[in-house]
Amino acid sequence: MTLHARFTLERDAMRLDIDLTAERGETLAIVGPNGAGKTSCLHAIAGLVRIKTGEITVDDEVLDNGTGSNFVPPEERHVGLVFQEHLLFPHLTALDNVMFGMRARGVERSAARAKATEWLTRVGLSECIGQRPATLSGGQAQRVALARALATTPRLLLLDEPLSAVDASTGLELRRDIRTHLDGFDGIRLVVAHSALDAFALADRIAVIEAGRVVQTGTVAEVCSQPRSPYVADLVGLNLFRGAVRAGMLELPGGSKLTVPPTPDGDVLATLHPRAIALYRTRPDGSPRNVWPAPVVSIETAVDRLRVQLGGAVPLVAEVTPAAVADLRLAEGGDVWVAVKASEITVYPA
Repeated sequence: MTLHARFTLERDAMRLDIDLTAERGETLAIVGPNGAGKTSCLHAIAGLVRIKTGEITVDDEVLDNGTGSNFVPPEERHVGLVFQEHLLFPHLTALDNVMFGMRARGVERSAARAKATEWLTRVGLSECIGQRPATLSGGQAQRVALARALATTPRLLLLDEPLSAVDASTGLELRRDIRTHLDGFDGIRLVVAHSALDAFALADRIAVIEAGRVVQTGTVAEVCSQPRSPYVADLVGLNLFRGAVRAGMLELPGGSKLTVPPTPDGDVLATLHPRAIALYRTRPDGSPRNVWPAPVVSIETAVDRLRVQLGGAVPLVAEVTPAAVADLRLAEGGDVWVAVKASEITVYPA
């Protein structure tokens, strides 16, 4: 079973031009900046909004082709959708919420009740069967919403930022639980991810949407090793350069040059890990081929390290230890020397 989603869609001021494929048994995470069109893409696949041109198909079945003649209503698409806001019915218990989708599809009450009870138990909420949404925590409500979607035995499972409404401590456990249920679901799984951590923990493949377009798809390893836009590079924590290699030198748009590993001439992208950047108070001696002075634009705390934004000829971000900041007497507005070994720069075709 394969989902093909190649369509355009206009919604408010947003125009989407989407090209996605997802296979049965894999989880595809959709990531991108706020307002990029991630949720609209999910809603189009679910049938909540109609596309303008193109097609959304599952194998040979057309769900929407933009003409209105081949539009399959949401309730007939066999899609389980978990909304970011959960959208549980406030007047129904957790059990009745999970039963709702099955009852709407004509499942007899006793069978629906038995299956809903089974699913609430599977998501760890057997003690919450009689509770209403107002008495549930964010994590519990998300589990009820997930159980409601899975109980209908969908062929597509769509999750819209399932971890955005929970705190960090709850998120760790919920992320693990969601991954377990995704792996156990024998269908196509699409997840709009709230953060890089969510995407990498839940997904087999990543699709990046920026300004309504898919700019990169690939496995987690592929996206992390070869980002193709500044947003993706920031997402995976790398510095990204776009330029042209000429005789072993990477020529950047502003006129600066970096020595890189042996690479065929041509247009390229290049990445550099922030921890591979060495900072000095004075010009360093030694082997680094790339050395230049740079102003310190900002210093931000990042877990066990500090992220130092550097300006000048080659703007980039370095990560250093708090001890290094103290030893170098780093401060915003000050100056440092930057050293980068050519071997630390990864170059690949643009």
